[in-house]
Amino acid sequence: MERLQKVIAQSGYCSRRKAEELIQQGKVKVNGQLVTEMGTKVSEQDAITVEGKSISKREEKVYYLLNKPRGVVATASDEHGRKTVIDLIATNQRIYPVGRLDYDTTGVLLLTNDGELTNLLIHPRNHVEKTYIAKLEGIIQKQDIDRLCSGVVIDGKKTGKARAKIKKIDKKTNSSLVELIIYEGRNHQVKKMFEAIGYPVSKLKREKFAYLTTNGLKSGEYRMLTIKEVKKLYSEAHKVQ
Repeated sequence: MERLQKVIAQSGYCSRRKAEELIQQGKVKVNGQLVTEMGTKVSEQDAITVEGKSISKREEKVYYLLNKPRGVVATASDEHGRKTVIDLIATNQRIYPVGRLDYDTTGVLLLTNDGELTNLLIHPRNHVEKTYIAKLEGIIQKQDIDRLCSGVVIDGKKTGKARAKIKKIDKKTNSSLVELIIYEGRNHQVKKMFEAIGYPVSKLKREKFAYLTTNGLKSGEYRMLTIKEVKKLYSEAHKVQ
């Protein structure tokens, strides 16, 4: 017997966190009966439907590393009909991005149908590093870097501790290049953190996710992860638990 949200995630339908939301929203049935309790356990014999669709218990896991280009939405679908990161991957399997990257943000993005790994990687308690390079308007000061590192308030809540350093200052263009390492994944977090200390972001790239980089991949290109790389990701996500 396994928890319902875990089985849904293992099927490749969505991440475990999303599965929990769907259960709470009354969109999941087991053997034709609506289930809204999070602790519900199911067996291999139980028939599960999510949003009216029957799911298979397990699906072959796939893992793609994409160098996300600017102007692509990092979601499985878009209500406005914009191109999504899913459109860039040649696969018939249902995959979804791990975490968020804004429409105009580029760089490392992992896509998979492994809900368990997704849940491990995006939960801030697991301390998985996300490294960004931000081009800012204005010449950033050392005290502002210190503020980023100790946490700033965005959307009424203080961010966790981070690491940051100045990469370059350009007085001619009145701009700064800063590396920021965070462990959370809140909506528009990096841009909001810099805006909170008075520096609008003009360009943003995610350089690393855990240990993954886009080395060897041009913008819009992707590759499949090896079994060794997947095991290392699981190890990274478990190391601080």
